[in-house]
Amino acid sequence: MKHLLFLIIFCIASLSVFAQQDTARLKRDSLLNTELNNQSAKVQQLSAERLADSLRRLDLENQVTQLKSTDHLKRAALLQELAGIKRGDSLRLAKQKHQIDSLKHFVTGFAVAPFRDSLFYIFTRQGSFTPKDRAEAIVNRIRKLADDYNFKADSIKLSVSEQTMDILYKSNLLISVSEQDALWQNTSKEKLAAQLKTTIAKAVTDYRRETSWSTLVKEGLTALLVLVIVVLLIYGINRLFGLFLSRTKSEKSWYSNGIKIRNYELLNAEQELGALHFVIKAIKWVLVIVVVYLALPILFGIFPFTKDLSATLISYVTSPLKKIGLGIWNYIPNLITILVLVVIFRYVLKFFRYIKTEIERGRLTIPGFYADWANPTYQILRVLILAFMLIVIFPYMPGSDSPIFKGVSVFVGVLFTFGSAGALGNVVAGLVLTYMRAFRLGDRVKIGEVTGDIIARNLLVTRIRTIQNEIISIPNSTVMSNHTVNYSTDAQTNGLIIHTTVTIGYDAPWRQVHQLLIDAALATPMIDAEPTPYVLQTSLDDYYVSYRINAFTKQPNKQALIYSHLHQNIQDQFNQAGVEIMSPHYKALRDGNATTIPTEYLPKDYIAPPFKTQQTKDQ
Repeated sequence: MKHLLFLIIFCIASLSVFAQQDTARLKRDSLLNTELNNQSAKVQQLSAERLADSLRRLDLENQVTQLKSTDHLKRAALLQELAGIKRGDSLRLAKQKHQIDSLKHFVTGFAVAPFRDSLFYIFTRQGSFTPKDRAEAIVNRIRKLADDYNFKADSIKLSVSEQTMDILYKSNLLISVSEQDALWQNTSKEKLAAQLKTTIAKAVTDYRRETSWSTLVKEGLTALLVLVIVVLLIYGINRLFGLFLSRTKSEKSWYSNGIKIRNYELLNAEQELGALHFVIKAIKWVLVIVVVYLALPILFGIFPFTKDLSATLISYVTSPLKKIGLGIWNYIPNLITILVLVVIFRYVLKFFRYIKTEIERGRLTIPGFYADWANPTYQILRVLILAFMLIVIFPYMPGSDSPIFKGVSVFVGVLFTFGSAGALGNVVAGLVLTYMRAFRLGDRVKIGEVTGDIIARNLLVTRIRTIQNEIISIPNSTVMSNHTVNYSTDAQTNGLIIHTTVTIGYDAPWRQVHQLLIDAALATPMIDAEPTPYVLQTSLDDYYVSYRINAFTKQPNKQALIYSHLHQNIQDQFNQAGVEIMSPHYKALRDGNATTIPTEYLPKDYIAPPFKTQQTKDQ
């Protein structure tokens, strides 16, 4: 329901926008028509004034010729009036030309095209006939000339009337050329009439020659020859590519090895043969289509009435190629600008990469800046520099001003923002961990409940290999939210303390226990003799004392093995000394029970003690 309501509102809004646009367009058209009518009315008014002046001038010239030779005053007045009329006529003619020049920006005229091509254009009206009516009437009259089997170009004559120059064929009127028609062509009506007479005669003569039976027969035979050549070409292309296909099937050495890129087989022999056949067939069909497409304009260009189709078909190819060529040519300055910017930013990145390499190799030291920060810092700078480069280059890219291009850019940005919110959190956490230097590759760490060695670290996850060879991937945001224990950071300088706790009964002297634990630690591989291991008594419990042995090692990644050997040595040392380990809890009735020490550590003459009893006189 909500979607339907939204669709209805959208349609209403769209219709209102279209209605506003139509209203605005109608207003513009109305204003344009008003302007054209005003300009045309002014031209008509000037023509009427010039006509009135010409009649008055004729009358005055007649009066001058009828005056007596002694009537000098009246002659001078008439001549002065004639001069004023001539000056006014010149001014009106200039205004009329100016008005017509202004109309040429709006009016294209109505074409007179009886035989496909336009012969000339009609711009003005005569009497009640509009320019469109005049053009249609002239077209019909010229077509009737072409249907006249006795047509002769010499039969077209010029005739002078009171206000126009008429073009006649025998006694039939073809067109009347007025002074306004001549003004639209920037010439006189006599010259325009002569030009139109020659144009009409040539057009009719050419049309009759092109549509004659002899011409049509020649054109038909030429078209048939073109079709035969096209068929032969297509047949030859099919035979040629058929030979290629059969040759590829028989010559197995061409494709027996397949296509390999190093150790990867991109295509085996059968797939390579199929790909080769596909390419050959595609080339064949492209050639056939090209032959047919090139033949059609030639075929259509043979006949006069299909020449327009020929030009249209050719323009389908030439127009896009022309647009592409002009687009590439016009884009060259922007392309050069982009190349220059890319080169500049490339060398800027090279400079920062050189600084990064020098810091990693230890040749360049910056106080407070660690070598392992060099690569992530360079990557951050690289992203920022590339982003800035795109911002600078964006205005020079083709279509950057297009609303569609901008809309797609906004959509991609929004999609990336909402779709990568969690990933961006991990990226930020990865950067923070890098500059916190909480751990490095190869360190033995404990993150949450996971203990192992760092084997990989990137902007999204941290990977840990546990002592059971399990690979655990932890998102960097999770690493940030947990405490991290690093066993390796200080191990090489101060050593990592290996410690374990045993509980011994109160009957064993504590000094002896201390020495046994220290001896066990010193006998353990990968435990350093210096600093010397030491023992802490951590608690005095109900049945035993808790002793914790602390020993130093520089092998934090071998903790499991060290602890295993240490525990073994503790058992051996205590068993050899005859001291029982009471860990974690051990309860026993000692009177009459054998000791818990393994038999291999006991003397050969060892005998379990008997139960002790006490008798009285009565019992």
